[in-house]
Parts: sequence; structure tokens; C-alpha cells
Amino acid sequence: MADVSLRDVASRAGVSFQTVSKVLGGKGTVAPETEERILKAAKELGYVPNALARSLVTQKTRTIGLVASDLSDTVLAQFVVGAEREARRQGHSTLIGSVGRDDADIERCLRLLLERRVDGILTAAPRLENNPWVGEMLRGSVPTVSIHHISGGGISLVGSDHTRTGYLATRHLLDLGHRRIATIKGTEHRQVTLSRHKGYRQALKEAGVPYDEVLVEAGDWEAEGGYLGTRRLLDRAHDITAIFAQSDTMALGALHALYDLGLRVPEDCAVVGCDDIPMAAHTIPPLTTVHIPFYETGETAAKLLIETIAGKVDGMRRELLPVHLVPRASSGSTS
Repeated sequence: MADVSLRDVASRAGVSFQTVSKVLGGKGTVAPETEERILKAAKELGYVPNALARSLVTQKTRTIGLVASDLSDTVLAQFVVGAEREARRQGHSTLIGSVGRDDADIERCLRLLLERRVDGILTAAPRLENNPWVGEMLRGSVPTVSIHHISGGGISLVGSDHTRTGYLATRHLLDLGHRRIATIKGTEHRQVTLSRHKGYRQALKEAGVPYDEVLVEAGDWEAEGGYLGTRRLLDRAHDITAIFAQSDTMALGALHALYDLGLRVPEDCAVVGCDDIPMAAHTIPPLTTVHIPFYETGETAAKLLIETIAGKVDGMRRELLPVHLVPRASSGSTS
């Protein structure tokens, strides 16, 4: 019965309304026999707590809002699942909004979540990072945690050290003896793109290998971009022996391009990706990559947000989760 009230439970258990409220609301203790009788009555009647009524009293909805980009994206989906499950484990529900490229759509989504009186907001929409209005709206409204940069700062962030990821991938290829290492970048002006490329350059510099713009292409994070980028790279630099695609999705395109060109991987050209998406272990050959803990990032972001809502965290926090290389056959090394 969806409309069973506390008074119905009290009548069945033979106790006062106040006693039932105390037990089911977790706000006090009663005699063990009384508590057992109340819980039994609630179960028999199918009592379900009224979250809306409770929120009117506590001024908390125990709901968080999650703003995400394309939910079909494997990377973002892992974050969303990790965040939603952690929130639910802690007794919070999640309202999820998937936003497009239109700034007006982003504004509508954020306003809707705030109108629903969510207790806090998680953002997993990297396209928001250069929108100054987003930062202005979020700062000071409700507690917010992001997995990407928010214009103007002041927002807690949970993510990974993407400079480190670019460094690890490039260092791995250098250690295998490669010196003509090309790279395919993601979307220009994104922080993750800038950071992974910085790591690529750091590894080259450390090894005494000159940075060469001829070996750099843009791929916009898509497989098609990885495919076309690889074709363009090899058209102008025939001596390339390795490619660092700055995402696994682009690496899939790179593998396809090398196959079409009749080049063997890794004998003619090694390939390393970044992210460690589930498909990476099943390409031909299996893709060497850098593991990014997307699911754990979602969990950690949700925990931080809920702690902030509860007043256990003051000010802005920045938490970077560790990353590690996953060597497979595409680079010619499995150890």
C-alpha cells in the first residue's frame, strides 16, 4: 500500500504516533520489543517513508543533481554509474540531466535541478569548462563537485593527473626504443587535452628527444578522428614508429588506419591509447593504454559532495586519483 501512513503503523503496533516516528525516523531509541513490533507492523502494511514530507521538515531532499554530457560515452557512463551507486548507498537519490552543446540547454538543465531543490550538484560535462556563466551560477548556490575544470574556479574537483597519463604513455614507448613518436590529441582547448599533451612533451624532453609539431595531429576524441589523424601523420612523416593516441577511442581509429595501410602493429608501428575502456583489451592486437579510474572517480566525487552537503568539508577540495600503465601487445610489450 503506497499510502500507508505513520498513524496506520502506530495503530497496527499499538503505540503512539510519536513512538513510530522516533523508530522509523531513526531519531531515538525505544524498548527492543516495541521497536520489533513497530518494524513488523511497518513491513506487514508495506509502509514506505514519504521523502517529500520529510524534506519539508529537514529542508533537505536527499537528492543530488548530476549534469552529464553524452551518456552513451563509455567514459562518462562509468563515472555516472559510480556516482549514482555511491549516492544511493548513502541514501540519496540522483536526478541526471544529459546536456547538449547548446548553452541554453545547459542553463535549462542547471535551473531545473536547482528548482527541484537538489542538495548538491555533480558535473560530468567537460564542455561546460570554458563557460563562465556556469561557474557564476554554481558558486554559492549549492555544494558542487566537478570532474573537470569550472571557469573561475572555486568548485571542488575530483579527477586524475592527466599530465601523468600522457607522460606514462610516452615514457613507455621511449623505454621500448622509439624516438619518432607521433601523437593524436583530443579537442583543442580542453584541459584534459592540454594536460595529456603536456605529459607527452615532458617525457620527450626528459629523454632528450626534440618535440616536433609534424608528429602532432588533432582527433577530437572520436575513432574517425584517430583514423584520419593517423593517415595524415603517415602521409607527411613516413619514419613514425609509434603513435600515442590520447584516448582509446582515437586509438581504435589508429589501429584501423594502420591495418588499411598494410602496416603491422607493433612491428611497423606501435600504438598506445589512454583511458582503458573495456574494449581496449579485445582489439587486435590488444591495446596498451593508461588506466583512468572513471568508476572510482564517480564514487569519490559523490562521497565528497555528500560530505560537503553534511557540513563535514569546508572550502574547495582537489582530489586526483592514481593512474597506471596497462601494457599489452599493441606496443610490443606485455610487462
